[in-house]
Amino acid sequence: MGIISLPDMAVGIIPNRAVSYTGAHCNKHDRSLCLGRRPLIFRTASNRKKKLFSTEHWLCKSRRSSIFSSMDDSSVTDVVDNSDGFSSGRNEVSSIDDDELMTAKKALSEAQARQEDIEKERDQLLEELASFEAKQQDYVATILHDKDLAVSELEVAKSLFNQKLQESVQEKFTLESKLVLVKQDAVELAVQVEKLAEIAFQQATSHILEDAQLRVSAAETTAAEASYQIEKQIKDMTEGTILSIVEQSKNAIEKALDVAEIAGDHAAKAALAFNDGMSPLDELASVQSKNIMLQGAVNDLESQLLLTRSDVAKLKLELEKAHAHANLLEVRANDAEKALVEFQESSRKETLQREEEVMSLMETMKKDASERNKVASGAFNVELQSIMEAIAAAKETVRSKDDAYLRRCEALQRSLKASESTTKMWRQRAEIAESLLLKERQPGEREEDSICVVNGGRIDLLTDDDSQKWKLLIDGPRREIPQWMARRIRTIRPKFPPRKIDVAEALSSEFRSLHLPKPDEVWSIALEKPKEGDTLIEHVFEKEIIEKKRKALEHVLQRKTIQWQRTEEQIKLEPGTGTGREIVFQGFNWESWRRQWYLDLAPKASDLSKIGVTAVWFPPPTESVAPQGYMPSDLYNLNSSYGTEEELKYCIEEMHTHDLLALGDVVLNHRCAHKQSPNGVWNIFGGKLAWGPEAIVCDDPNFQGSGNPSSGDIFHAAPNIDHSKDFVRKDIKEWLNWLRSDIGFDGWRLDFVRGFSGTYVKEYIEASIPAFAIGEYWDSLAYENGTLCYNQDAHRQRIVNWINATDGTSSAFDVTTKGILHSALHNQYWRLIDPQGKPTGVMGWWPSRAVTFLENHDTGSTQGHWPFPREKLTQGYAYILTHPGTPTIFYDHLYDFGLHDILTELIEARRRAGIHCRSAVKIYHANNEGYVAQIGDTLVMKLGHFDWNPSKENHLEGSWQTFVDKGSDYRVWLRQ
Repeated sequence: MGIISLPDMAVGIIPNRAVSYTGAHCNKHDRSLCLGRRPLIFRTASNRKKKLFSTEHWLCKSRRSSIFSSMDDSSVTDVVDNSDGFSSGRNEVSSIDDDELMTAKKALSEAQARQEDIEKERDQLLEELASFEAKQQDYVATILHDKDLAVSELEVAKSLFNQKLQESVQEKFTLESKLVLVKQDAVELAVQVEKLAEIAFQQATSHILEDAQLRVSAAETTAAEASYQIEKQIKDMTEGTILSIVEQSKNAIEKALDVAEIAGDHAAKAALAFNDGMSPLDELASVQSKNIMLQGAVNDLESQLLLTRSDVAKLKLELEKAHAHANLLEVRANDAEKALVEFQESSRKETLQREEEVMSLMETMKKDASERNKVASGAFNVELQSIMEAIAAAKETVRSKDDAYLRRCEALQRSLKASESTTKMWRQRAEIAESLLLKERQPGEREEDSICVVNGGRIDLLTDDDSQKWKLLIDGPRREIPQWMARRIRTIRPKFPPRKIDVAEALSSEFRSLHLPKPDEVWSIALEKPKEGDTLIEHVFEKEIIEKKRKALEHVLQRKTIQWQRTEEQIKLEPGTGTGREIVFQGFNWESWRRQWYLDLAPKASDLSKIGVTAVWFPPPTESVAPQGYMPSDLYNLNSSYGTEEELKYCIEEMHTHDLLALGDVVLNHRCAHKQSPNGVWNIFGGKLAWGPEAIVCDDPNFQGSGNPSSGDIFHAAPNIDHSKDFVRKDIKEWLNWLRSDIGFDGWRLDFVRGFSGTYVKEYIEASIPAFAIGEYWDSLAYENGTLCYNQDAHRQRIVNWINATDGTSSAFDVTTKGILHSALHNQYWRLIDPQGKPTGVMGWWPSRAVTFLENHDTGSTQGHWPFPREKLTQGYAYILTHPGTPTIFYDHLYDFGLHDILTELIEARRRAGIHCRSAVKIYHANNEGYVAQIGDTLVMKLGHFDWNPSKENHLEGSWQTFVDKGSDYRVWLRQ
């Protein structure tokens, strides 16, 4: 018994008696399968179906024997290999048992069934290949058709292009001639505008000169009168003095003459007595009598002296009493001083306690803010993590798709190589099997015992489940492409002719070459670059320059005309009120420093002016330790986190171009030092204002200042400036004037004015003469058990006291009104009226100095120390924009919260009604249901769901028209 060895495959065992074939015994109609004499050769792929067997050229064999065909285009019949080995082992094969023969027959039958399945699958693949070739031919035809259409369209476009080119050349010359005419008109217009400007300037200067001459003449007249009066007074005083001197001289001379006469009389008498022989005794007696008289006079004088001494004693007693009374008063003064010291100590303790409470409150607020930030950052991190996970999942999906595509490509390559090697091997085996069957079959052998060798497992490999998977990877799902996708593919695919391999192919190709114009031949006015000496370009440039000059002159004339047409009340500016009709816009938030803010804010000037804003509050401009600007260091360095000094000037110029005031946020209370002292304390300032510890208040606990005590509250984060020093005030006034004159600021927003006295603010305002000034006097409202108290008079009184300290030269933020609105708009509208029937904030006591607001960079933005209720913002703005005072609009609300149109509408209502900072307010209703008030003579507004209409009120005369109607939130009526 022997084994036939076949290369690369396992072989079946064939009995010697079963392999005896002759050409004569082969019958074409027998049920056995025949092998042809020639090798298996397959048709090309262009055939729709391939015939695997030709029965006419095959030898007949036993009905139990079979040879299997290939499974696809590259497969062939698996046959027995190594015919020489087969013939040499014939004797051993004949000893195989019948059981093994039956097993081989079963294997052959199973292989035959698998072969039939493979043939069916192959036929299906061939059909799909045929349909694919048909589609490919249709696709090629479509491409050729699209190419022809593109060529024809290109030819049409080329002709249209040439036509348009000629028309553009003609239009160029026409435009050139028109531009020359326009240039002449523009020059004439510019000359006329310059003449008008000169005339207007002469008129304005003539009025100014006349006024100045009148004032000078009046001053000269006043000076002449004053000099005459002074000369008259000097003359009168001189004459009086001379007369008094002459009178005294006359009296003295008369007294001297009297004394001389008396002396002469005595001499005459003595001479007469001597001549007459008077006795000395008589003379002595007369002398003694005179002595007695003199003694009496002396006694009288002594008595008078005694009386005087008694009077002096009385006066001494009274003086002692006065001293005792003075000592008593001194004791009382000492007691009062002690009481004052005790009061100061108690007040200081209370202040320290309040500061500690405020610090603890600030700490709690900081903790809450940090917790909120942590929660927000946690949420942000979670969201970021989810986004990153989604990105990672998307990347993983893409990577898996790429891997699947690579695996598919590798499978295709492996399948192709396997198909090629299998085809080659099976052809060799077919030839070997054919030669074996033709040569080694003996006559007389039984056909029913003959079998065919199996392919050793190759059929199983090609028909298992993995082969179906590879087939799916190779072919993919078979489905039709939608029409919309096909159109999309046709629009985006390139319509270029195929690359030519040689010249002959290029000449014989059906594709036509596209003759496109060269780029140098294309001329376009829009893309033409300016060239020196080009008349057209010079005309365009001259026209642009003339147009700019004309617009600038028109703008100047318009502003002058508007200023001439304003009334005296509107022209009058006060630092505390401005024009009285200001609407302030805070042009930044807490995060604005993260961007080039000046360049972002400048383009918004046109929109702000259009909606009715009159003043823009800028962020702190100076160099600062904190990026937000509220820890300034070098005051003259304006390169901050918001932008450079040049960008700041440009932004201010844009505001001025649109008639907007630029308010600078100046921090005067504190300043950060540049260097440390020998003690290691940061109290040495740098820059142009190189101050030392003498510029810091002495009661600042952190920075060892050597100045005077502070006139306000201490700001603990930076050195507090001592404004009582003359050099400090001088430097600050020079700095403010520099900001006004060189940088262009029109007014100030004063930060933390609680830190120094309002008298210094008055001095600074009078020195810099701003158009408008606002102070930030921030103080806590009164609460009881966590609820806002109704009576906030003490709070607004402190703000009014500070305004009084500035002598009304500065206004202040109405923090009282903001705090009350927080609670009042939650159906507690009764908080908006005080017992006197007036508004409950600073607006009710001093409306012209009250600057109302809802939020700023501290209360809102990303800090959120005291945010206004988001759902009540529209009601809050409806209140402050229709009431007296100066309303302020926050940047976030106008541009980030979507309130632009609402605020524009309310500002327009304020403008039409003529409401200003001193307008009268008459409150009709203020209860839980709503709030109704009349402001001025032409506006009535309502808050809340209170059912009220001015047309139904008898005491409101005239016809009222609804201007804004927001239902239960608010309504605004204007008198027609």
